[in-house]
Amino acid sequence: MGLLRNLYQKMQLYYSINWTKTLYFNFKKFPFQTARKLPCVFFGKVNFQDISGEIILNAPIESGMFGFGHHFEIAQKSKGMAEFILKGKLIINGPVHMGKDVLLYIAKNAVCEMGYMSCLGSNVKLICTNKITIGDWTGIGYESQIIDTNSHPMKNSITGQYYPISSPIILGTHNAVSNRVSIMPNTSTPDFCVIASNTVCNKDYSGLGNNILIGGVPAKLIKNDYTRDWEGEKELLKKYKIIRM
Repeated sequence: MGLLRNLYQKMQLYYSINWTKTLYFNFKKFPFQTARKLPCVFFGKVNFQDISGEIILNAPIESGMFGFGHHFEIAQKSKGMAEFILKGKLIINGPVHMGKDVLLYIAKNAVCEMGYMSCLGSNVKLICTNKITIGDWTGIGYESQIIDTNSHPMKNSITGQYYPISSPIILGTHNAVSNRVSIMPNTSTPDFCVIASNTVCNKDYSGLGNNILIGGVPAKLIKNDYTRDWEGEKELLKKYKIIRM
């Protein structure tokens, strides 16, 4: 039974991969010896608007170390809305996972760095025009957005002084970001931080210390000595998120 189960899982994985986009991306972006290992795997329908930027694999090269459109959550069906726009630099520091219908946009000269076992859940929008850093084991819940720009010039209506149009975002390690969270420019979080659903983050929270729960609009400290059981979940997360080809 174990052998049949493994065979069935391999077949499911094989037929869920978008082989056209997977082969095209790997052999376009990497030297042959790296590309043949298929480190980047795309699932389902995904639109490559522009992939002229750079992707850096800052970890031992393994098949499927970057999974885009991967099924690791409850929802099985995709809306077919996934878009991947890489004009700047994407740094991958280990296995990284992105769910269904993700919009990933990295502008020219922008840098997005994703840590070991970091992930974006389904329907997440990440828009990087400056710099976004996501720490090891940090997961972003479904329908959330990470945007480091105001998109439009904003100014003081009295003095005429312009506000910065974009500012870096830095998320610490082991952050558990719930669903429908908005992470805006200037956000910085400590390690072992939990962010409640429907929260808006827009400043530096790292001074609040580790093992905290923040939430609200805008976010504020809700509880100390509060953390996800990362050690208890570690092997389960690896089982369901790491792509084994």
